[in-house]
Amino acid sequence: MSEGVEWALHSCLNLTWVESGEAVTATRLAAFYGLPAAYLNKQLQALARAGILSSTSGPKGGFRLAREPERITLLDVVTAIEGPEEAFRCDEILRRGPGGKEGVDYRTTCLISRAMGAAELAWRQELAARTIADLKADVERGFPHTPQATRNRFANARS
Repeated sequence: MSEGVEWALHSCLNLTWVESGEAVTATRLAAFYGLPAAYLNKQLQALARAGILSSTSGPKGGFRLAREPERITLLDVVTAIEGPEEAFRCDEILRRGPGGKEGVDYRTTCLISRAMGAAELAWRQELAARTIADLKADVERGFPHTPQATRNRFANARS
């Protein structure tokens, strides 16, 4: 996975603590962690195309969550940034090896392909079962100062 997934997840999480109706620019979101704003903006635009964020232009413009955090899964974010393709792609190299046969679908008969497919399914199920709201709740339990600290940091970045 690209670093854009981590950046996107942190940005979505930080946007949960922004005052209702307020948008945060890509520059302010990037400054929060010292990230390159132009590259983060590409990730944020991908999230907007996926309906996870909404984008507003103008002096009060920026990004905000387009859906409730309970309705944004980690898989939604990963898919928006990385695309829907599976992490492992079986190229059916068994067909070219000793004993390989034409007409055999090695994606379904190869034990390596099946094991990787099962792992992919488990990984996607876990990501689909966790939401941005779950992360928010975990952070607020473990680090109760984070919501206000995040709002303060964004407020100070404006001036």
